[in-house]
Amino acid sequence: MLRLGILASTNATDMQAVIDAIKSKKLNAVISVVVSNKKDAYALERAKKHNIKSVFVESKGKEREHFDREVANVLNENNVELILLIGYMRILSPFFVRKYKNRIMNIHPSLLPAFACGMDKNVHEEVLKAKVKVTGCTLHFVDESVDQGPIILQKEVKIEENETVESLKEKVQNAEQEIIVKAIDLYSKGKIKIHDNMVSIA
Repeated sequence: MLRLGILASTNATDMQAVIDAIKSKKLNAVISVVVSNKKDAYALERAKKHNIKSVFVESKGKEREHFDREVANVLNENNVELILLIGYMRILSPFFVRKYKNRIMNIHPSLLPAFACGMDKNVHEEVLKAKVKVTGCTLHFVDESVDQGPIILQKEVKIEENETVESLKEKVQNAEQEIIVKAIDLYSKGKIKIHDNMVSIA
């Protein structure tokens, strides 16, 4: 059984899909711990509601690596094998990325490399301003660059004529949940391989 650790700073809406997939036996996995740098993040409350261990780690006044070492200790204590960043509003230190190389997945609300920078709503605003017909989401492994690690899965979302930031966000989140669950399943079965910074799926 694959042991997951989730790092989140916000609601971690996508985490609910993982919880549901585990409960319905679609995933042979368990969420060992949810860690947040925000004391009032709903992600922690969501974890508690489902009897999942939740840990707040204070980030204020700490250097990035010092904080990341504290988070790493929590992950190690809970024997985490795969880390998911779900609405995690921090850039990881080189120490953390190297320690968990090819074991950290991040979900981004656009079809990377398009609209790489920005947080969630800002991304959707930029997408609508650009008047593109299609957007989507990208799940990728985290490396020392920002939003440029090896892409695991992407899913397209069509943009309608009267699309709003909120309606687009909801559609993209549905797509995010689909590919996160799919990728966890593939990873747990050893079907995701990385060679020359490229992902191949067996």
